Amino acid sequence: MDRPRKVLISGASIAGPALAHWLDRYGFEVTVVEKASALRGGGYAVDIRGTAREVVERMGLLPQLRAAHVDSRRISFVDADGALIGALSPEALTGSDEGLDLEVRRGDLADALSGAVGDRVEFLFGDSIAALHDDGDRVDVTFVSGARRTFDLVVGADGLHSNTRRLVMGPEEPFHRYLGFTFAGFTLPNDLGLSHEAVAWNVPGRSAVLNAHEPTEPVHGFLNFARATPPFEAFRDPRAQRDLVAAMFPEQTWQVPRMVAAMREADDLFFDVVSQIHLPSWSRGRVVLAGDAAHATSFMSGQGSSVSLVGAYVLAGELATHADHTAAFAAYERTLRPFAEQNQALAGTDGGAVTPRTQEALDARDALLRGEAAWPADAQRATHSSLALPHYRRAEDSVSAA
Repeated sequence: MDRPRKVLISGASIAGPALAHWLDRYGFEVTVVEKASALRGGGYAVDIRGTAREVVERMGLLPQLRAAHVDSRRISFVDADGALIGALSPEALTGSDEGLDLEVRRGDLADALSGAVGDRVEFLFGDSIAALHDDGDRVDVTFVSGARRTFDLVVGADGLHSNTRRLVMGPEEPFHRYLGFTFAGFTLPNDLGLSHEAVAWNVPGRSAVLNAHEPTEPVHGFLNFARATPPFEAFRDPRAQRDLVAAMFPEQTWQVPRMVAAMREADDLFFDVVSQIHLPSWSRGRVVLAGDAAHATSFMSGQGSSVSLVGAYVLAGELATHADHTAAFAAYERTLRPFAEQNQALAGTDGGAVTPRTQEALDARDALLRGEAAWPADAQRATHSSLALPHYRRAEDSVSAA
């Protein structure tokens, strides 16, 4: 082509900036639109494992992200009365390669990804897509701000509840696979002096978790509970969200009352469902989806960020390799979909080790923690690295020359 292809990416969390990085390396003209007023700083930690670790190494970001590694050392479990049951390393739960895989704050990862492109990529904060018109040769975009612009391609990297996906493929419900849990995340003071660790309180189908990085920082609280149907009616009503969560945690034991009180007052409450997205196709016309918008794995898989990083690398490489976007989208999906689906399969509906759904499952988990039974052999690590990362030479050459 005689000019860079113009690409609009909706979403500046992980998949969006990662994709912008690689498209910029290929010479595309990239704009990222984000409804938040700025990049979201701080935040809870996310993992970069297996194939994703190779992606950030190829980006040249591995040293920066290693320096940002939060180094969680243990997760402890307490019973309904707050008595310690046992503890283990996070790697025993997640299947991470200790000393190789990374755990970084979401904000640190976003900063690294966006910082890598400097001012070569245009970021539009405080705006979002209101309407799309794909005429076959281009996509005319109207923004909520009223601005109108034209792009060759549009990428929806705007999360589980993607607005881009809704505009192009319709309502979320047919693609939404609810895993039976709802959660609230928020920060609160680190009154217990926790450091590089997490503590989880359990009763069947519910958990209260405190996750600490540095002892001088607030802790991240999570209240997670089983629910038969998604509470869609609460999504637009913060008061209803807080009331629902508080009603699910009436116990006056351990740190539960303090967490509920902090949740009610938190100015950073994140309320959502534990769900996945399963689509028959990740693209339509000149619009394609990436990250959670295309293939959310849910936080119970522990692989959302990793699959997003890998997907961004593959999508950009295929767009640079193929002159025709239709062929590029098909190659992207053909390469990534098996990897995404294998990682989706890591998350079940039983709540896993952190939120066992039944008393029987909770008792079995506790027996493992007490050493009364052998911890099952790790089967996750192979999934984390199950995709042999393609080599897109043009991207790697440009990274080396940068």
